[in-house]
Amino acid sequence: MSSAVVIPAAGLGLRLGGETPKAFREVGGDSLLVHAVRGLKAAAAADLVCFVVAVPAGSEETVAKELTPYVGDAQLLVVAGGGERADSVRAALDVVPVDGIDCILVHDAARAFVPVEAIERVVAAVRGGAEAVVPVVPVTDTIKRVGPAGEVVDTPDRSSLVAVQTPQGFAPDVLRRAHAAGADAGGTDDAMMCERLGVTVRTVEGSPDAFKVTRPQDLLLAEALLAERRLG
Repeated sequence: MSSAVVIPAAGLGLRLGGETPKAFREVGGDSLLVHAVRGLKAAAAADLVCFVVAVPAGSEETVAKELTPYVGDAQLLVVAGGGERADSVRAALDVVPVDGIDCILVHDAARAFVPVEAIERVVAAVRGGAEAVVPVVPVTDTIKRVGPAGEVVDTPDRSSLVAVQTPQGFAPDVLRRAHAAGADAGGTDDAMMCERLGVTVRTVEGSPDAFKVTRPQDLLLAEALLAERRLG
């Protein structure tokens, strides 16, 4: 069996600044989207045979030409995304092949430097029987829960807290059922949508390198990471 990946890349990424949508901002001469696709393709054990990318309407042909050199013999489908992340995932999910796919990954282009090992851990867990899988890293900051006036309500024990990354992996029928149920209201990722259906979400080890490029200083970190990898 083989895997497919959905990449929602239609968002503007306003916190990053600039006029270019976040997924198309460059690091080391290539867009974050290219880095993300290249990294996914390098995960040989994942056996990715289909890449579906949701982009701003009108840019489909341009993006397809940009990404084609990096997907090898895998199928590449580029579709128009929606106004919200969940809309883009649904648009992409609609064209993912049904036959021959035993795992669907959902990956944010802004997490462009995920190590191969983390990607392969997610896919292996799905193939091992998990219906939904997320890569995670420990929370290192002290977390406070606050009330409506900004007052601290309590301090959760951080030993039981983790930060969730992508790619997230799913049994195809589970992910499709979550989106068909419209479980995305107020949700921030696909795993939360599955939780709302009562699906158990499993965790695997993530990586500090899978940080999300969100603010301008993250671009500097990405440049440094890329430079280190090229030297290594």
